Amino acid sequence: MKTQKPNAELVWKQLDDQLVPRLRLGPIDRAAYCYLLRHSRLEGKLQVRFSLRWLAQGTRVSTCAARPAVRRLTDHGALRLVECSHGGHVAEVRLPEEILADHLKEMASRPAAAVALRVNLEKEDFLRTQALRRAIHAREAGRCFYCLKRHTPPSRCLDHVVPRTQWGDNSYRNLVSCCRECNSEKGQCRAEDFLRSLFRDRKLTERELAGRLQALDALAAGKLIPPLPSVAVPEARLPKAPEQRAGGV
Repeated sequence: MKTQKPNAELVWKQLDDQLVPRLRLGPIDRAAYCYLLRHSRLEGKLQVRFSLRWLAQGTRVSTCAARPAVRRLTDHGALRLVECSHGGHVAEVRLPEEILADHLKEMASRPAAAVALRVNLEKEDFLRTQALRRAIHAREAGRCFYCLKRHTPPSRCLDHVVPRTQWGDNSYRNLVSCCRECNSEKGQCRAEDFLRSLFRDRKLTERELAGRLQALDALAAGKLIPPLPSVAVPEARLPKAPEQRAGGV
């Protein structure tokens, strides 16, 4: 099945910059996805027929490692298995932008789940607990919201897009995960102005600046929902154990 060949350079940038951190792909999963992508979409084919042995040889791993990698990629929506048999598999390999689009749709549908779990997402203070703070960090998938550089837990912090001195709150719409350098340099200035200063300092490309400004608008509109399992039930409302209510230890 023939399809239009994608821009390989753009595909690889989306893979490294967005898909791998978003899905937290390990080395074997990434290698398997790249190999299948190479033999399908980059050759103008929507689907690829393969065996686990062929995939294992191409990625230099064992078949025991290739099998769960295919399973994980399917769970992530990177592959759609059309046929699965002892004779081989047929899979539709999806581009990074297609996978990411589905994940954004899933995140956009999460506020309804929050209501079902009795979470008042709009009124929640995301600095209240460690789990809530981690949810904001998880949303940015290991990258600084402003400069897009990767950061580690020791080098990251939470930043108020609208500073507290300007009546900014602790909601998910106003908190982002960023590197300590950007947090220090931004100070009390407006987020839009800070992003443009990063562009002037050549820390962001023109395309990245446009993307960051769009992300800022999406954040303010409530479209960037942090992972809700971390905030499923407000900790302050958890019921006490029966022995505690009875005065036991």
